[in-house]
Amino acid sequence: MEIIKGKGQELWVKAKTLIPTGNQLLSKRIERYLPENWPSYYKKAKGCKVWDLNSNKYYDFAQMGVGSCVLGYANYYVNKSVKKAISDGSMATLNSYEEVELAEKLVSLHPWADMARFSRTGGEACSIAVRIARAASGKDKVAFCGYHGWHDWYISSNIEDSKNLNSQLLTGLKPNGVPKELKGNTLPFIYNDIDSLKNIIDNNKDIGVIIMEPQRTQKMSIKFLKEVREMATKIGAILIFDEVTSGFRINNGGIHLNTGVDPDMAVFGKALGNGFPISAIIGKKEIMEAAQTSFISSTFWTERIGFTAALKTLEIIEKKKIYNNLIDYGNQVTDAWEKSAIKNNINIKVTGIPPLRYFAFVNDNPEETQTYYTQEMLKKGFLAGSSVYATNAYSNRIIRKYKESMMYVFDKINYYNSKGNLIDKLEGPVIEKGFKRLN
Repeated sequence: MEIIKGKGQELWVKAKTLIPTGNQLLSKRIERYLPENWPSYYKKAKGCKVWDLNSNKYYDFAQMGVGSCVLGYANYYVNKSVKKAISDGSMATLNSYEEVELAEKLVSLHPWADMARFSRTGGEACSIAVRIARAASGKDKVAFCGYHGWHDWYISSNIEDSKNLNSQLLTGLKPNGVPKELKGNTLPFIYNDIDSLKNIIDNNKDIGVIIMEPQRTQKMSIKFLKEVREMATKIGAILIFDEVTSGFRINNGGIHLNTGVDPDMAVFGKALGNGFPISAIIGKKEIMEAAQTSFISSTFWTERIGFTAALKTLEIIEKKKIYNNLIDYGNQVTDAWEKSAIKNNINIKVTGIPPLRYFAFVNDNPEETQTYYTQEMLKKGFLAGSSVYATNAYSNRIIRKYKESMMYVFDKINYYNSKGNLIDKLEGPVIEKGFKRLN
């Protein structure tokens, strides 16, 4: 399939004149995939297929709604529940009873937890969790590991050192607009490096919160998580596990359930509502009740659709154990990457949990190689980048089609790299890594 610039590419150019940064989410900027040639916008999505504004159909082997659609796009049963909720009224002066049902469900899945609160996005849920944890501990400073959103408490880490967040997930995040007075309140430590956390604690006697992703790209270390748990208990800090990305992909709940390490609070999002906005904060009663001593409140946190979508999504996850399929599909994709790379003399690095795998080309021209890969996979009818969020909407047949196309493109990468002219085969600019001003 030839890449023909159409309505999507044209609309993105227009969008950057009307919307600062072009859109609302860094992960969906086309410059991170295929500058000038990425389809940019969709008019329909179903299962794992996406149709762009020119009605071209693609299989999504990029991010499946940035990891939010574990059941697949427009899941019939989730949509049916949501449509009923809309018909019955998605907002009223009274509360939606589904809120209580969802709280009860999440607490039942995590025996260490007693209570739950809800919001609509992962980033704001992390901010709520940190606010509650500060109130409960009575101490302001936060030690963190991983990516936790865009809010002031997190981005303020880069006031102290502009590179503090580089090793967490994203590079080049500027703290402009974040009060300078927050300097030194949020301190990063490194995954699987307990000494980096110990150093923070030794030099800051007022650490009240430790928030971290129990696993992201690196291999999980239960020993490390246990050591973090022990340190948090020792200094009276609240330990929060951010499971916005990892939750409900490996098991029926948080990935931490596989470790035997219980946090004081945990945060969920993304997969929780299969594309509908819903996030959750769960925790121990004595900690969660500290929310009553602070002002944490928003009108649309009470809206019905998110609760309804989450309840139906969790019902399907539990009934069909779809996390087993996510793990299997992720492992199949990983195996294909690694075997094709060896066959074609290509060096790659694979990281992440099976349902969420990242790969990077390790050579002298990684950005050019990644751009070419995405360009050629698009021609084969696949949205493909440097990561794959597995979805239950995949099938072995679709996985085989992906493997065949990927192996074909890897073969071409090997050929053009051996000739030294891969960059000449690019049909547009090279992808941009990290955070960069676009307009």
